[in-house]
Amino acid sequence: MRYYIRTNTLFLRGHFRAAGTGTPGGLCTVPTIVVHGPPGAGEGPDSLRILERAVQREGLPPDFFGVFAGAPPSRTCIFQYDSLMVFIAPGPGGGPGGGFSIVIYSGEGLSDAALLGALVTATAARMTVLCGKSGAGKPQSPQDTLVVACEGEVMHADASPSSGIGLRIGEAVRFGIRTVMERSAGSSVPRDRPTFFIYSRYQGDHWAEWIPEDCPYYPCHFPGQRCDFCYCPFYPCGDESLGQWVQSSAKNGLVWNCSSCTLLHEPAVADYLLAHPEATLRELKAKKSREKK
Repeated sequence: MRYYIRTNTLFLRGHFRAAGTGTPGGLCTVPTIVVHGPPGAGEGPDSLRILERAVQREGLPPDFFGVFAGAPPSRTCIFQYDSLMVFIAPGPGGGPGGGFSIVIYSGEGLSDAALLGALVTATAARMTVLCGKSGAGKPQSPQDTLVVACEGEVMHADASPSSGIGLRIGEAVRFGIRTVMERSAGSSVPRDRPTFFIYSRYQGDHWAEWIPEDCPYYPCHFPGQRCDFCYCPFYPCGDESLGQWVQSSAKNGLVWNCSSCTLLHEPAVADYLLAHPEATLRELKAKKSREKK
């Protein structure tokens, strides 16, 4: 899966099996998921046509799932928990009262039943936060939109709240909803890009916000490096010229170690991937080779 922003739209690209309540909604296989910011002047009231035009302008296939957000894509918060990535933005109403726009992505495949179960799990997690904030039950806003998508071989037949992946979905959504509510209330400084959080087990399980400018390890590879892709979109690529499989220190089997890879830190390569977000690893390696000649 890759994600990138074009003007007022966040695009997720991959080979998704997805279920959702967005536009058009349902359960199907799609190559694109779209999170579109508040419609601009002249876009009209037809939500499906607005999303179709955004996809067409990008030159993408016509099949997609789409949701609308109540803020530009730069206000989206992204939460990564192992193979899960959860994208949450204020809903079209512009705040908690206007609902939330949520896209959940799993790099581990879910059965169709698990995809539908994940919708229920995520909704329950969201309601837990809102009920805790209000002290009473709160009806689901009709402007809430939720999409769950996955790729890869089916590894989960169950995504109920007590399942392994359900526990991760619940944790990410609860933390995510609280974070978006706080930021919608103006308790943080708006950034010009989505805010990225990762679930870390280093020195105790916790959520950590990744801020490139504040990274204590810069430069981790070389002076003048680019850190746009500190969390590599190809991970784990399995390319043994860039890394290797090693035994996990937690004894959980093999993990991909690419700590010595500098490919996406090369300025020319980072610029190329930003301009061509669907470039393959082979293209990027060729780009690096050409730059060194």
